[in-house]
Amino acid sequence: MEQRRVEATMAAVGLLADPLRPRLYKFAAAHDHAVSRDEAAEAARTSRSVAAFHLDRLVEAGLLETEFRRLSGREGPGAGRPSKLYRRAARQIALSLPPRHYELAADLLASAVTESAHSGTPVEEALGRAARSRGAELAAPVRERCGGRSSRAARARAAADVLADHGYEPRLAEREVVLGNCPFRSLVGGHADVVCSMNLALLDGFAAAVPGGALTARLEPTDGNCCVRLDLTRRPRRRK
Repeated sequence: MEQRRVEATMAAVGLLADPLRPRLYKFAAAHDHAVSRDEAAEAARTSRSVAAFHLDRLVEAGLLETEFRRLSGREGPGAGRPSKLYRRAARQIALSLPPRHYELAADLLASAVTESAHSGTPVEEALGRAARSRGAELAAPVRERCGGRSSRAARARAAADVLADHGYEPRLAEREVVLGNCPFRSLVGGHADVVCSMNLALLDGFAAAVPGGALTARLEPTDGNCCVRLDLTRRPRRRK
């Protein structure tokens, strides 16, 4: 899911490489009403047909939305066909490579503050509980992908695939999963204790929800990687 979202965002941003399209987009975004092809063409100093082509490409990318309305204001026979109009799409586009998830961090922090205000629970405790719960939700696709009778190795691979979908850039090693990207990196600078504890709780909840106890999370900050690593747990050997 995350990879598809990034690819779609990159495609939308790539459309703006053509110098005409940013001008058309900015013109539409600057108005509180939908604009016509003629208005956009005049503003961009191009022909109506060229403006229409590029406006429709921006619609396909999700950057603009359309509506149809008769510009004459008249209704009934002789009023003419409705015109195709364009306005900025409600969709927000933010591209960060590697991916970041600041909205998730903000949601968890806000939930923790709200719980603390209502119940008196310390914020750190509320944040850890909220993060573990969300981590367990993130692990749901692991169960769907690997099924009930898969091996531990298969469950670990499925878990890594899900973490990749969420921007962690996991690398499977012999005994651990190294997470190459921290989705909350910009927050770490001045708030490392809080952010890393939240991330550990998130991934602890994720690991605990992976079927068969295939993973355990531990805090191990290293340069260039996420502060959390996931150990691949092994079944104890049976005594003969």
